[in-house]
Amino acid sequence: MLTFIIRRLVLAVPTLLFISLVLFLLLDLAPGDPMAQMPLTIPDEVKQKMREALGLGEPVHIRYFKWLYQFFVVEPGYFLDWLFGTNMMEGTQRVVSWQFRSPVFDIIVQRLPQTLWVVALAYAVGVIIAIPIGIISAYRQYSVFDQAGTLISMIGFSVPPFFSGVVVIVIFAVKLEWLPSIYDTTHVVRDWESFKVQLMQMIMPVMVLALQTTAQISRYMRSAMLDNLNQDYVRTARAKGLSEWSVVMVHVLRNSMIPVVTVIALGIPSIFGGAIITEQVFKVNGIGQLLITAIQANDIPMVQTITFIFAVLIVFFNLIADVLYGVLDPRIRYD
Repeated sequence: MLTFIIRRLVLAVPTLLFISLVLFLLLDLAPGDPMAQMPLTIPDEVKQKMREALGLGEPVHIRYFKWLYQFFVVEPGYFLDWLFGTNMMEGTQRVVSWQFRSPVFDIIVQRLPQTLWVVALAYAVGVIIAIPIGIISAYRQYSVFDQAGTLISMIGFSVPPFFSGVVVIVIFAVKLEWLPSIYDTTHVVRDWESFKVQLMQMIMPVMVLALQTTAQISRYMRSAMLDNLNQDYVRTARAKGLSEWSVVMVHVLRNSMIPVVTVIALGIPSIFGGAIITEQVFKVNGIGQLLITAIQANDIPMVQTITFIFAVLIVFFNLIADVLYGVLDPRIRYD
């Protein structure tokens, strides 16, 4: 297993380098000028000096390698300085946002907790609900519960977040007045009362994101369970006198989780994509809204960094899924 992990980590390096190169070139060649939003009264020579200060006067390959160095060396160095209380990276040039005139990673770290409050809880709720639904739907195939689960899944697949978000706002915030319609990102949790306020404003965005997660994972879980319930080893386990609970929840569930693990692991980065729309609907001042504002302001360093972070997450969780295969199924060996 250790050899496999090392081999996959080595393979991930050229994969991420290729993704970073394509991403950098696409955004660099995209139309737009960071000086376009500057007042027209600013002389052209001043704008040219501002471009040079942003590093736009250098060749493309130089800017690309500087960006890679800052992403993989400078920013991790600043994190280690913060972790151990040192100042080894003090004064080192960092990737600066054109829009905010501040280091990109500092802005991302400020916005990240707001996104994690919503995304992490939504994904956890979605997985916790989806797995039992998939198990029961498969065990009681074509029952009323299975039909209801199928209906909910079709709704989750069919309704996009920007529509379901507006619907829950109209129902629970406007009509019933149970929940706040706008997410207050300035709210700070200090005691039990402030925690309840935070929980109330998280219900609707979490509900919208968890609906898609539940719909997807429950269908995969049901399909995998149905494939394994009719296998020979299940009939053998029942013939040996094992209880139905032991047959389903130990033997069948463990084998069925192998394909579902891939969906769960690779779904973690993809849910951030859903958070981009959800944060716009509920005014959550997180990573998704930061990406949208960066695109609108033509803030290329911010867009490059956030998009590449998503790519790193996909590669990382793909590795985790492969490792979990060996844990769930002893027959799988990588060495």
